[in-house]
Order: sequence, then C-alpha cells, then structure tokens
Amino acid sequence: MTKLMHQIVLSALSEDIGTGDISSSLLDDKLVSAKIICREKAVISGLDYAALCFYELDPNVAIEWQIEEGGISEPGQTLCLLKGLSRAMISAERTALNFLQTLSATATQTRHLVDLIVHTKTKLLDTRKTLPNLRHAQKQAVKSGGGVNHRMGLFDCVMLKENHISAIGSLEGAIDRALKSFPDKPVIVEVETLDQLDQALAIGGVTRILCDNFDPRVLADAVGKASGKCPLEASGNIDESNIQEYAETGVDYISIGAITKHIQSIDLSLQFEIVAK
Repeated sequence: MTKLMHQIVLSALSEDIGTGDISSSLLDDKLVSAKIICREKAVISGLDYAALCFYELDPNVAIEWQIEEGGISEPGQTLCLLKGLSRAMISAERTALNFLQTLSATATQTRHLVDLIVHTKTKLLDTRKTLPNLRHAQKQAVKSGGGVNHRMGLFDCVMLKENHISAIGSLEGAIDRALKSFPDKPVIVEVETLDQLDQALAIGGVTRILCDNFDPRVLADAVGKASGKCPLEASGNIDESNIQEYAETGVDYISIGAITKHIQSIDLSLQFEIVAK
C-alpha cells in the first residue's frame, strides 16, 4: 500500500471521525466478527482502500477477502470476513464501504462498456473527470474493470486542446512548441475536423490524435487517413448506446468520462455476526 493511499484513507477517516466517534464510544470494546455483503452483481474494486480503513483504526484486525480485486460479485455474496475490536470496526465501516461502493461502481461501469467492444481492437480510456482526491483510486478501478488509464494529470502528458491551440495561435505552432519544450513527454493533439487531422498528420511527431465529437462515419474516414501513421482516440457524446458503432470504425482508443463521474454506487453492507467470548 502506497504512501499516497495512506494519505487518501487518513483524510477520509478524518473527515468522518473528526474529534472522535461519539456513537461508537458507547460500546464495550469487545472482539467481534463481521462480514461485508454485496447486494448486487458488480465488479469489485477498492479492496486495499477498504482494508486500510480498518487497519488504521485497529492494526490487529483480521481481514479475509473472499474475492479478489476486479472479481465479479453476485447478489448476496460475502466479500470479506473481519474480526477485530467493535469500536474501530464501526468507526471504519462507512468510510470503508464508501471506497468499495464508489470504486466498484467505476469498475462495473468500465467492464460493461469494455464488454460491448470486446470484439474490436479498441481500448477504453478514462479521463480526468474523476472525484476530487480519488483520481488514483478511480483510475485503478478503471484498470480493474478492464479499461486503460489516460494521463494521470496535467503533469505527465502534453495534451493540446482547442483552447491551447487558439492561445498559441496555430496547430502547427502548438505542436512544435510542445515537442521542443517537452521532448520526453507524450504529446496528444485534439482535432475537430478532418482538415485539422490532415494538418496534425503532416506535422508529425505526436503520440496520439484525439478526434473530438466526430460522427462515426467521419471517424471511419479519419481512421483510414491515420492508419499506419498515428494512433487515434475518439471522444465526445459516446456512451453505451453507440460505443460499438464507434469501436467498429477501427479507432484505437475511446475515452469516456462517464465511467468515473456518471456512476451509481454499488449496494453494500457490513453486518456483525458474533461477539467472541
């Protein structure tokens, strides 16, 4: 478990517990057993984050996962068994479930879309449209669901979008400046027309070209133009209703922000089983 993961979990616990969990303070702090149950079919993600919530409050808690990261849970399935101190377990419960329900939602939505295009070569990408402070966690959930991570943030990739190109003055000038300023970083260029695509291909040197809001028929033309020259990514107004049509154009990547922002939490619960004697 990484230092960043610890920071994220500690921040989440602090948000919930604050100066102290006054409700759990009423309990006799006994050793108890519990289990986390999933109420619906889902791709499960966030095991490490959930476990860390319990470990931070009770270092001696025993956790036995009954499913692995990226595994598919059926309704009513037990995800894990826990044995630890009652106060810590109740204090950690909601934060742990919040991680699991949110990250599993991202993984489940990702897997759903990936399954729709599995017969093509197209890979599903995430975006930066993530929940604040949960980007690393959600991007791991995307991978658990079978997707591929786009750039992590503004620091690891040059991405020239409409406003960048407009501010610099031209597509050629923007690409030239990016390649000279950051020769060791990937450079992705957004285009909105086939003419802009032709310009980007003629300039060369970019890592990937993003075709924004292209109609599938136009995207198919773009794929033909770029074949053997540069990978293409499609984005904009793509969802489960049309992702197959877009993927069947032969485009290399499709990026969809909905897999991290238009999600519905998975129904989970933690239940106490027995109090150890």
